[in-house]
Amino acid sequence: MHDHPMTEKVKNKKFAVKEFLNSIRPFRIAIIISVILCIGSAVLGIFIPKLFGEIINTAVYSAPEINWTKIIEIVIIVIVLFVSSAILNYIQAYMLAVITAKYTKSLREKIINKISLLPISYFDTHKIGDTLSRMTNDIDIISTSLSQEVADVSLSITTLIGVTVLMLTISVPLSLITFIVVPLSVFVVAKIAKFAQKYFREQQATLGVLNSKIEESYSGQIIIKSNSHETASIDDFNKTNEKLTRAAKRAQIFSSLSFPVTHIFTNLGYVAVCIVGGILVIEQKLSIGGIQAFLNYVNRFNRPITEIASTTSTIQALLAASERIFEFLNEPEEEPDQESPQEITNISGAVEFNNISFSYDKKTPVIKNFSVKVKPGQKVAIVGPTGAGKTTIINLLMRFYEPDSGYITIDGVPIKEMHREDVRQLFGMVLQDTWLFSGSITDNLRYGNQHASLDDVKKAAKVSNVDHVIEALPKNYSTKISEDSENISAGEKQLLTIARAMVANPPMMILDEATSNVDTRTEELIQAAFEKITNGRTSFVIAHRLSTIRNSDLILVMKDGNVVEQGNHNELLKKNGFYAELYNSQFKE
Repeated sequence: MHDHPMTEKVKNKKFAVKEFLNSIRPFRIAIIISVILCIGSAVLGIFIPKLFGEIINTAVYSAPEINWTKIIEIVIIVIVLFVSSAILNYIQAYMLAVITAKYTKSLREKIINKISLLPISYFDTHKIGDTLSRMTNDIDIISTSLSQEVADVSLSITTLIGVTVLMLTISVPLSLITFIVVPLSVFVVAKIAKFAQKYFREQQATLGVLNSKIEESYSGQIIIKSNSHETASIDDFNKTNEKLTRAAKRAQIFSSLSFPVTHIFTNLGYVAVCIVGGILVIEQKLSIGGIQAFLNYVNRFNRPITEIASTTSTIQALLAASERIFEFLNEPEEEPDQESPQEITNISGAVEFNNISFSYDKKTPVIKNFSVKVKPGQKVAIVGPTGAGKTTIINLLMRFYEPDSGYITIDGVPIKEMHREDVRQLFGMVLQDTWLFSGSITDNLRYGNQHASLDDVKKAAKVSNVDHVIEALPKNYSTKISEDSENISAGEKQLLTIARAMVANPPMMILDEATSNVDTRTEELIQAAFEKITNGRTSFVIAHRLSTIRNSDLILVMKDGNVVEQGNHNELLKKNGFYAELYNSQFKE
């Protein structure tokens, strides 16, 4: 039996079934063959109790001389059936294991390919944990359900039909007793399971709360201790822990009732069959071997009914997982590029935003009638309060989003008419959230240019002021960065991302100037690296600290999605407007 105490509800069963069946279509012939083998294995096994009954009858009713020849013949048939059934069972299990492995591999490939086709808007609006859960937990559920349920359902249905037919051939009165007692026991057990389900759900929900409390109290120990909040924190934890204990206790008590209840009904059935069977033997309406075979079938009749009952929750879990996976795979993708895209051969780096308007939800405008011309090699700073639309400008420039109206050109070519990939290769990006993957420092620095030599990598590290950091590490450039790069500080990570952009050597740069969580010395190094990387390149800097952009050629001051002022630092201060207000408020700090 499979236990799914926390089966997720399926929102759209029709969609889940249709998509799942479509996805297993390439494997349908193999699945049909394994189902046929499974049925064959079950059918061969069903005749064995009847043959054992024949052995007993031959021994009892062939007195005074036991007919050993007939007994040996029956034993040979039993052995052949046993072995054949086992072989068929092994082949179908092997086939299902291979099908499941190939199917889940194809699903994972589809998901990873889908991730690369999704627009950035998807990642901005969905939690990472949810997507990871679909790729791991949901695929695991489908994998175990597929490998188990195809065999279990085929086996259970075949056994149930076969056993019913053979029981009826042995004795109709005894069959009627079994048909009343066994389903009654399954009905009672199902009621108990439904009752236990409520407590299993409560247990899972409370467990989630408890885990977050453990995480909070572990990561927040400094705050808890500094506020002398230990006792209150422990009391709060104990209340949740007590609630979890109650729910877990009830869930286990009710679910553990299933076995004894089944046992009581099965034994009552056995007793009734033995009494009625004994009377039938005395009246010579039934043989001793017949009653022995029948008792064996009673036991076999019980199991498939219980299996089928437990299968429903597994199928529910399978459909819920299937729905979540195929919902993800049906998410709208980035619009395809134009058939014959334009290309820029010798880029000079002139960028123009022409009357751009944009909204994320097509209702609330984020950018309104934004126009600006950037000359080749200019350093453009974009400043303004949080939510002014600074990052949105970059998202539009990189074609992560498309404007609602207006257009953007690079060297006079509208980026809408270029391949997204070609547009993105024109820019190097250094973001506020530094991203490094687990691998060597050299691999990380070569990320945007796989053909770069070690000399190129070292030169970029030197220009980016990070060479001394790398050389101080145990294996220099071969040092492995751990997954969450704990062996490197936040400022050093930022310097590495600048070096990575230098190795890629793009014609233009985008910098989300992030120096808020580094010390003054590292900030100076980052600033110096910024200066070098933007030298001679058209660059866009999202500025947080206005003191760092005084030497920009053009400063765009944004407020509520509009450019309210533009000019260089001195011009904007003379205007004594919004920029002067922002600058002076930061300067006072």
